[in-house]
Amino acid sequence: MTVPVDGHLPPEVQALPLEISVYAQPENSIGYLLRMGFRGFSTMLERKTSTHGVSSGQWRFLRQLWIEDGPTQRELSVRVGMREPTTVVAVNSLVKSGLAVREPSVEDRRKVHIRLTPLGRSLQATLLPMVADVNDRATKGLTKAEIATLLRLLRHINGNMAQELEQIGGDAVP
Repeated sequence: MTVPVDGHLPPEVQALPLEISVYAQPENSIGYLLRMGFRGFSTMLERKTSTHGVSSGQWRFLRQLWIEDGPTQRELSVRVGMREPTTVVAVNSLVKSGLAVREPSVEDRRKVHIRLTPLGRSLQATLLPMVADVNDRATKGLTKAEIATLLRLLRHINGNMAQELEQIGGDAVP
């Protein structure tokens, strides 16, 4: 359901077809709603994980390293869906916090693998319940079927966007 177009819009926006002008209202924009949801998730998650010295920025990388320990920095960047400079900052932070180490590649001296430390690995059992709690709070009032539908739709949207970005030569999110 969309929110009606506000009458306070400039006449040139009001003159647009409804299927276009409706996006003048942020509440009708999927991108806006996803962004606001992301901000809420990030803030809430960081409030919980920061008690263990983990920022929301570090969280994304830790989660991926729990799935696959030892990717190269470039591989980690692709898997997390972040640009390489952002990954460098995050990995530096993980290393400084004692959660990960950089390990030179045996096969290729130019490559560096990112590996979890025992501390980084041990946080999985502590942090995953916090993530589950944030997700539970965000989906309060939704049925399991509605949550499954939401996940399916979000994956579909992300797939569409990745495909579109790939076609125009932009960074695609995995």
